[in-house]
Amino acid sequence: MARKVGIYTRISRDDEGEALGVARQRTDCERLADLRTWQPVKVYEDNDVSAFKRNVVRDEFELMLKDLKAGLIDGVVAYDLDRLARQPRDLERLIEIFDERPRLEFATVTNDVNLGSADGRTMARIMVAFANKSSHDTSRRIKRKHLELAQQGKSNGGPAPYGWRRDDRNKVDPEAAKHIREAQKEVLAGVRIGTIRTRWQEEGLGNPREGTKRMAHHHVEHILTNPRLVGYRTYHGEILYDGDGKPVMGEWDPINTVEDWEAVCAAIAERKQDRAGQSLARKYLLSGIARCGLCKAKIRGQVNRKWQPGSKGAQYTYQCSKVNGGCGKVGRVGEPVDKLIARLVLQEQREKAKATGIPAEGRWPREQELEDRLADIAQLIEAEKAKTITLSTLLQLLPDKERERDALKLERARFYKEQKQAEAKGSTANMTEEEFFDLPIERQREIVLHSLTAVIIHPAGRGKRKFDPALIDPVWR
Repeated sequence: MARKVGIYTRISRDDEGEALGVARQRTDCERLADLRTWQPVKVYEDNDVSAFKRNVVRDEFELMLKDLKAGLIDGVVAYDLDRLARQPRDLERLIEIFDERPRLEFATVTNDVNLGSADGRTMARIMVAFANKSSHDTSRRIKRKHLELAQQGKSNGGPAPYGWRRDDRNKVDPEAAKHIREAQKEVLAGVRIGTIRTRWQEEGLGNPREGTKRMAHHHVEHILTNPRLVGYRTYHGEILYDGDGKPVMGEWDPINTVEDWEAVCAAIAERKQDRAGQSLARKYLLSGIARCGLCKAKIRGQVNRKWQPGSKGAQYTYQCSKVNGGCGKVGRVGEPVDKLIARLVLQEQREKAKATGIPAEGRWPREQELEDRLADIAQLIEAEKAKTITLSTLLQLLPDKERERDALKLERARFYKEQKQAEAKGSTANMTEEEFFDLPIERQREIVLHSLTAVIIHPAGRGKRKFDPALIDPVWR
């Protein structure tokens, strides 16, 4: 009876995506199996998958090992040993299975290695060690090439990031750039990344990866804070600096100004720090802002389970809950309360805008001081290169200058963050109620909390009653 074997094929890169390399391997492996009178029962194909990178999982390779161990196949045929393994640990896993099942078959097209014998295993270990070294050498050369390209401000190739044209990754895609700027403005206005992500998913924005149903939160955050937006070249995720301590500029067109980009980065970083581990998601305008008029516990909105689309009942209510430590005695239909509070808040902010006016936009006053610190650092480095100061002297003077530089950069980012946040939030002086409720819920709450610290909802008594605004008591700041 013919031995049942699996054919394993793999190629590290398939830029065209046509799988021609693995197809050629399969043909040669099938021919070898016929010569050995073995019966190929399954092809395990890892196309465009590295066997050298430690963080890469080869799904078909793992399945092949499981099938070998379970006795579903009696051996393996591969084009070459380095198609199977370029990491010694992967070879050892295969050898362990051959130890457990001594009668397993093994063959490669390019050479004759017998994993069933001690000599064959020794030879296989030597061959994989050399293949591993070859991959290390190639990786080192590629990294050096990428670093050189980065230092010159050039791209490494690959698909264009979201915001740039697919046919020319150095030219801005106007439509995508517009969506990025709008999302950044929303972030500065207090809108969550999750809200932006949901909208982008619905509208097909952000170049989500093929085959994924959901866009990752960190993917959207990276798009909005990518240093590439201001033309900065990065290397391994960090901004690359030249010999004078200035960011290396890429050869592509920028989308943001430095001030806009720093403001968005600072706003996101501040939000993470201030609210680490806390969810910013809110479904109802006054959840956590409203309080019970009897026990003063926070009231949260909740859906009315009896409500049906098209019915006259209330879709949601604000209810004091015993589960949240309240008395459970106060509840109110949500929509009239929200409309009342929106009307009062907008009216209050219109009156304030008339009295105070809108502050004019200004530049950060310490810009020249930062330029001087950057010049000081560049001069010190240049002096050490020219041998007018020693390396020891440089290392004594440099840290203080760098600390001053970093502190000034942080202050600049904070200044523009506050300025851009004010611009993004805009004036509510002319905002209508309809425009207010068209905003994302985070932005609505931001406007309300700018004027109010709480909303007290007093009990209305038993039975059905007409909505009474007098029982809703806003607490002004």
